[in-house]
Amino acid sequence: MEQIIDNSKIPSYVTHVTETLEKGNFEVFLVGGCVRDLVIGRTPKDWDITTNAKPEEIIGLFEKTIYENTFGTVGVCIPVTHGTLESVAHETKYDIIEVTPYRIEAKYSDFRHPDEVKFSDKLEDDLKRRDFTVNALAYSISKGQLVDLFDGIKDIKDKVVRAVGEPSDRFNEDALRMLRAVRFSVQLDFAISHETMQAIVDKSELLKNIAKERIQDEFNKIIQSSNPAQGVGLLQKLGLLKYIIPELEEGIGCEQGGAHIYDVFEHLLAALNNAAQKGYSHEIRLAALFHDIGKPRSRRPGQKKEYTFYGHEVIGERMVKVIMDRLKYPRKTTDLVVSLVRNHMFFSDTAQITLSAVRRIIAKVGKENIWKLMEIRECDRVGMKKVEAPYRLRKYHAMIEEVLHDPISVGQLVINGGVIQSLGIKPSPRIGWMLHILLEEVLDDPSKNEISYLKEKVLTLNELSDNELKEIGTKSKEKKDELEKEEVGKLHKKHGV
Repeated sequence: MEQIIDNSKIPSYVTHVTETLEKGNFEVFLVGGCVRDLVIGRTPKDWDITTNAKPEEIIGLFEKTIYENTFGTVGVCIPVTHGTLESVAHETKYDIIEVTPYRIEAKYSDFRHPDEVKFSDKLEDDLKRRDFTVNALAYSISKGQLVDLFDGIKDIKDKVVRAVGEPSDRFNEDALRMLRAVRFSVQLDFAISHETMQAIVDKSELLKNIAKERIQDEFNKIIQSSNPAQGVGLLQKLGLLKYIIPELEEGIGCEQGGAHIYDVFEHLLAALNNAAQKGYSHEIRLAALFHDIGKPRSRRPGQKKEYTFYGHEVIGERMVKVIMDRLKYPRKTTDLVVSLVRNHMFFSDTAQITLSAVRRIIAKVGKENIWKLMEIRECDRVGMKKVEAPYRLRKYHAMIEEVLHDPISVGQLVINGGVIQSLGIKPSPRIGWMLHILLEEVLDDPSKNEISYLKEKVLTLNELSDNELKEIGTKSKEKKDELEKEEVGKLHKKHGV
């Protein structure tokens, strides 16, 4: 492998920082993942710089910096001028380059942070504290000098993730590095060295000391890689998964029977892998991984030595909510993934399903998410080693397209509370009950979403007493879920799910 890095691949705003430090008579190197990526031929996402300058000396060389940590890292702010506008709405945009002094880190009492950070004058001190050999590379742009003290280049050639020095020491310093080993393995398509893997197995329990937000960040990067199923499988093999999402391990050895050739855990990994191969979004990948997570807790003996999993989507919905809250996912992400898991057992048989049922499922997940639900279905089917028959997929798509412009919520009715009041009906809960009754009729027959018909219906409903109207309105509101459950329930029994 060619060890000389092509400097033309390094942005000018990065070289501006290194040149400024060198003009101040300081040593300066690119370090870590950006050097690794340059050697491999990948485009770095982040640029990290290390130097023998101390924080106050770095700050003194640049017009604008950010220094808000105890680790010595200074964020150097370079105005964005490369091919884009310098300002948007009178606010200057910056590229931020992190510059960190050479460091020697002391004992890690909490397996997360060094008890103290000491600055050093030697590059070697900084490189030997880094996590993996492929990240312990430094490069001087001006000299074209690549510093490799721990055979990182060899490990890049051999496609190996290997800890710097003694693996157990590195994981004692920061237990998150165990997840990072898995993440680099799947991102780079590298194997993890035997001694590094063994140290992860031995130290896996230390992951309990790591903040959930940090775990979530690394887990997300594994899920977003080109081979997330391998990553999750590796987490399980190394004893890490039980400290992240132990619920997934309940699927190991949980046979499904029927059309399924995999146990639940293998099926979920296959569904996740399909989502990655299709380039689906992060939320779809999570939902694919979680969609059948409730099956082990719902499994019951069925006929002909097969199993049933009635209600597994409801159980799964609750489990996924707990998992994502535990890992501190944003509410928007959690709500979407939970909804997709809850509703993934939607209409199955195109010969039986009705357009009103399609409207109801769209009403449940939202028009903006219905195609995401179709993606989950595809991942589920491929995870069974099945491919949906093309005519069935076309039928699903056609039915969805047909009803996407139909009303699926009270807000899409041509009549609203104001119109109802204009008919002489005073503001009261009666108006809400009426709207739910009208929506139920329109879900069954969208042609009834017509102003004169609905006004006439309102006047008829107004003749009912409060109790009568409330009872019908409440039942109409509940009917959508009941009808969907009934239709899906029949299909569950038919297909043993």
